[in-house]
Amino acid sequence: MYKSKILMGLVLIVYVLSVLFQFGNDSSIANSLKSFIIPIFTLLYFVTVKKKSLFFLLFLVLYAVSDLLLFIAPYISNKVNYYMGNSLYILAYTFLLLEVCKSVCVLYVLKNYKIHLLVLTILNIYIIYVLHVIVAPYVAKTNEFYVELVYNIVMLLVLSLTLVNYFYRDNVKSLYLFLGAMCIVFSEVIWIAYGYISASTFLNIVSTSLYMLSFYFFYIQSKLVYEEREEEVEILIN
Repeated sequence: MYKSKILMGLVLIVYVLSVLFQFGNDSSIANSLKSFIIPIFTLLYFVTVKKKSLFFLLFLVLYAVSDLLLFIAPYISNKVNYYMGNSLYILAYTFLLLEVCKSVCVLYVLKNYKIHLLVLTILNIYIIYVLHVIVAPYVAKTNEFYVELVYNIVMLLVLSLTLVNYFYRDNVKSLYLFLGAMCIVFSEVIWIAYGYISASTFLNIVSTSLYMLSFYFFYIQSKLVYEEREEEVEILIN
């Protein structure tokens, strides 16, 4: 409990300092401070959660490592930094997808949530199209276009599957997992707007706030456990 409070306090301090430097138009220091948020959450998970999930741990570690690449960016080429960083993020989201999938009975979901899956698929296609329109002028006809496409697809799959998981489980753990996914996706979308449309301090602060909040929800859900559903037992028996 004592370690948990210290590390949570450290997260808040880093977040507040990052926001203050953003208000002071010192984005370099603000982004450097922001890059410590996920490593601290990773340490918090490693120290305080007894029953750890391999997939969730890999998600945290890969995401944290990608954030920390900021500090070696001046010593490597922009292309290496771009591809390495985004590949780590994609892998991180993939492991989060596996974490969600392992707690869902696929057969039950496919049988009972057909309309939900259809609506989510259409919505995801539309969002991917909108994001493509935003970034296309900057990455069209390059390999970066495909990296951005895969990144957005995996990210939106996380949001969709956590929502389906919430419909399926309907408990506090699945709610926190969905809220975490929702916050991180909104954070990413706002960050795209900040990077490609308007370098507004307000957008940067909102993105950072959602970013921190998302991993707080992820951490809280990691301390909870799922209860076995009757449908799962029936499917396994049959």
